[in-house]
Order: sequence, then structure tokens, then C-alpha cells
Amino acid sequence: MQAALDRRQLLARCACAAFTAGFAGAWSRYAEAADAPAVPEMKAEEAAPGCWYVQGQSALGSPANQNFISNAGFIVTSAGVVVIDALGSPALAERLLGEIRKVTPQKVTHVILTHYHADHVYGLQVFADAGAKIIAQQNGREYLNSETARQRLEVSRKDLAPWIDGQTRLVPATQWIDGRTELTVGDTQLILQPVGPAHTPDDLVIYVPARKLLYAGDLVFRNRIPFVGEADSGHWIQSLDQLLAFGAEVIVPGHGPISTDARKDMQLTRDYLVYLRKTMGAAARDMTPFDEAYQATDWSQWENLPLFGPANRMNAYNTYLLMEHETK
Repeated sequence: MQAALDRRQLLARCACAAFTAGFAGAWSRYAEAADAPAVPEMKAEEAAPGCWYVQGQSALGSPANQNFISNAGFIVTSAGVVVIDALGSPALAERLLGEIRKVTPQKVTHVILTHYHADHVYGLQVFADAGAKIIAQQNGREYLNSETARQRLEVSRKDLAPWIDGQTRLVPATQWIDGRTELTVGDTQLILQPVGPAHTPDDLVIYVPARKLLYAGDLVFRNRIPFVGEADSGHWIQSLDQLLAFGAEVIVPGHGPISTDARKDMQLTRDYLVYLRKTMGAAARDMTPFDEAYQATDWSQWENLPLFGPANRMNAYNTYLLMEHETK
């Protein structure tokens, strides 16, 4: 059983590296075929009073988009600015700082990470160098010090040049948290709630009670295929139900537009995970070879969503391996 799990983790980590950084050639061919647009506009939008976000593209990371494929947020308090995630390159982090300065002259005092995935953390050094305190869930340490993280950065330096280069570095948190944590910055209270292992082992969501707003990280994907990678999809589904308990009226997802209907807008992510587990679980139990099972599965509900092509087969295979382990 342990050997099977190790094999699943190895394959899943390889898949994760491929998705976030891109295999040289494979992803670039996809980007060319999709006629990837020029560097996208970054514009801060107010999701609730004092709570802002920028929205990345529904695309693979590429030199053309500076790896701007995820969302980030910031909260303006009476004692400084709290940033949620640091985006996928130092250049993007600098652009995010520029958007913050359009709203307020206050300094960034904290950066809270929803998880240590490349498209959310490669801009972190910009904020660290400016003296911001970095907060993350403690399981992120394992990834940060892993060979997977090192290799992914090396691949990114090739595939995402010049935006990721030899000066780009992985930055550890200055505060690692384990359980639910309340953080008060000036006049603003935040609730930091670990919800992993789900999308990653170190998933963390940030709730602003006064605004009934939730920064959900990659537990919520909207208008695109989720990235499963090494996910514990069973617990991910449970974590989505846990998010509903906050009673949030606005959700800023890790990818895609904001939501003002939490239950409805979490449904795509939840339904997709349930479908993967149902179809690939049945195949694993019946010992149906993966290629045969994948071809026999009806993907019509999902095939028109952005990133179905490069992501769905990978997601299905990782889930197949997971379900092999769960059924033993």
C-alpha cells in the first residue's frame, strides 16, 4: 500500500510541476495553438468595502502572461495593507503593489498565503524585501524544502523567462500557523482557517467577518477546470462544505471571477471532483485500465471549459491513482 501511495505522490508531483510551470514544448505548443494573448491588464476591483482583488487569466502560465493565472487580494486597514497571495512572478507582485498604491499610500504589513503553489508565491520576494510579515499554514514547509519545489523553480526559469529567472527565489513564511488563528490589523479582524489537506496539504482560507467576505484560495475555481494535482479530493469536497459555514456573501476564488452566491458558485468545483471520484473510482475498483476508462467516460459536461485540454486527463489519472489507494 505504501509503495502504491509513493507512486501516486511521485506521479502527482510530476503532474503538478507540469501544470504550474509547464513541460518545455508541451505547454508552449498548447499556448501557441490557443493564440495566447499579450500580457493581460491587471486592475484592482473592490469586492467589498476595503477588500480588493485582481483576477488572473484562465490560462497556462507563459512568458506572454507573466504567469498571471491566479487571483490575489488585499485588505486596506487603519494600520496597513494585508495582501492575500503574491502572484506568479516578481514582476506581477510589483504590478500588484502599483495597484495597491492607487488605492492607499499605506505599506503592506502582512502577506497571507492560501497555499504554496508557484502561481501564488513566485512574487513573494517583492513583499518580503519590503519588510512584510508572511503568514502560511505550517504544512507548506514540507513543500518549500522539497525537491519538487526546487525542480519546479528550475523548469520555470526556462519556461517562464524572463519573468522567472536566477534571481527568483522561494521565500519561507515568517509565521507558520497550525489551527484557526485570529489576526487583528488596525481596525480589521481576520480569521485564518486551515482547511487542508484538500487542494494542497497547506490550504488556508481568510475570512473578513465585518465584510462577510472569504478569500478561498484554490479550494474554489470558477469558469475553468480545477487543477487536482496531489489533491485529497475527498477532503476537498468536505472542505467546500466547511466554507459554506462561514456564511460569506462574497467569495474571492483562487481562479476566476468573484462569487456572490457561495453555494451555487462552489458547485462547479464540487461537482467536478465528485464526478472524477465516481468515474475513476469505479474504474479502479473494476481494475479497468486507465486509458480504457478515460476513453469510456463522458466528459461532455466539462469539455468546453477553459484548460480542459491540458488539465482533465492529468486530473483523471491522479484521481484514478488516488482511488486505487483508497479502495485497497
